[in-house]
Amino acid sequence: MKTVSFRGTCARGASYEITDGIITACTIHGGCPGNTQGVARLVIGRPVKEVIPLLKGIVCRNGTSCPDQLAQALEAEL
Repeated sequence: MKTVSFRGTCARGASYEITDGIITACTIHGGCPGNTQGVARLVIGRPVKEVIPLLKGIVCRNGTSCPDQLAQALEAEL
């Protein structure tokens, strides 16, 4: 599992695992539990290249969001 920190969001960060380009595990630490658990569950089993454009650019506050921060972390993996 890789753990990354988020900036500008309620959530502190995320831990995720990627195997052969597929997100196999994801946990978002902190933030609004219903939203972060939902996002984490929805990305599991999907290709990283599919998830990034779905989440990137979503804004909540400070010009970013938990999904946007996750997308940026995943994009850095490519």
